[in-house]
Amino acid sequence: MAIWTQPISCDILARIHEGTAVQHLGMEFLEVGDDFITARVPVDARTKQPYGLLHGGVSVVLAETLGSCGAAYCAPAGHRAVGLDINANHLKGTTAGWVTGTTRPVHVGRSTQVWQIDMMNDAGEITCVSRITMAVLAPR
Repeated sequence: MAIWTQPISCDILARIHEGTAVQHLGMEFLEVGDDFITARVPVDARTKQPYGLLHGGVSVVLAETLGSCGAAYCAPAGHRAVGLDINANHLKGTTAGWVTGTTRPVHVGRSTQVWQIDMMNDAGEITCVSRITMAVLAPR
């Protein structure tokens, strides 16, 4: 059974991110399942740091995007989800291809949500693990 409280799809997610950092960095939404969202970011001139590796901050942008989308689309109608805290452990550098992230909820409560984001390179190796805590704000 799906956890989403409103319509969600890759097309919807791409549309709401037009003209944002997500689009500028070349992120692509790949799949929305009953309890997960998957997206990827290219490892290219837009996203590398001077050593030629995917910039750690870009991994965090991917993580925050996925966790925030998950929280927003499973929050009650009219509520907003905003980030409280995010962490990331960078485990393996990536110099080319794509890094793909998948987010799943750890906790979905009335006022807070916690989402886990696992990121992998094209070889299926874990590159980064992240966890985001979201506040769920009632309508004003």
